[in-house]
Amino acid sequence: MAVTTALSAESLSKTYPGERGKPRITALDDVSFEVEPGTIFGLLGPNGAGKSTTVKILSTLSRADSGTATVAGFDVARHPEKVRKAIGFVAQKPVSDPMDTGRENLVLAGQLQGMTTRAAKARAAELLERFSLTDAAGRQVKTYSGGMARKLDVAIGLMHHPQVLFLDEPTTGLDPEARADMWAELESMARDERMTVLLTTHYLEEADRLASRLAIVDHGRIVVEGTPEQLKDGLHGDAVFVELRADTDPARALAAVSGVLREALLDGRTIRGRADVGSVALPLVLAALDESRLAVASATVARPSLDDVYLRHTGHALSASKENTA
Repeated sequence: MAVTTALSAESLSKTYPGERGKPRITALDDVSFEVEPGTIFGLLGPNGAGKSTTVKILSTLSRADSGTATVAGFDVARHPEKVRKAIGFVAQKPVSDPMDTGRENLVLAGQLQGMTTRAAKARAAELLERFSLTDAAGRQVKTYSGGMARKLDVAIGLMHHPQVLFLDEPTTGLDPEARADMWAELESMARDERMTVLLTTHYLEEADRLASRLAIVDHGRIVVEGTPEQLKDGLHGDAVFVELRADTDPARALAAVSGVLREALLDGRTIRGRADVGSVALPLVLAALDESRLAVASATVARPSLDDVYLRHTGHALSASKENTA
């Protein structure tokens, strides 16, 4: 029977002991979602939101306190060995041996998954070519750049043709050029390999570009789910940003524009709000601040972004989210 759901989580909850007698820390709180085969599903949220805990449970590295989950049709608690054969896992930290060459790392990964040496070498050559690492295949990984090493990590996760690939913060620590290069590789990989991908990230642009569907996670809970376009279209109107000068009282400025902007909030020294027509609202906002003798450094209008979606559903910007230990 064909698997109609590649990944499913139902009411997953997980807590960890608090330090020195403190209350237990809630990492996941009733998390539920389903992922269709052949799609990229994103979990978007700040560090500590519960994304990595979710991945650990789905990949059998941790057990939920309550709830159920299936991967490739297998229950993660009842059949962990079958789940492990069906998945590839790219963790946040490097998994390659820096003293071995890129090719040696790939061949070993294939052998550990039960591939013959001949099959592993053939697959390694294929992946080295895909990720533009052929010229560096014979070099020790310790000589690789950060972007090259990250590509190798993804290739290692793909060696055995997994049905489901977990990418846990795949571009963290990469410079913008290497990150963009990795995005292009991941898009090509998902299309050509025809696999299901669960991507965790705290980069808004990464989620917007790669995920066909995503869930925003905050303090261990999924607060909203949908396609990036559905989530942005659901806000309606325009986003208005007003950056205040250093000598301007943010609280007074927020009060001054509250009659013009809806959902106005402070993000540091920036006022963020919404308006049906931004070009009409912006002059009114500036006039209200000028009337109260409140100085502005800059002001802009933009179409809704995923950061606006995050702000709407959590009450704070993703960049300002407080980290915890989940």
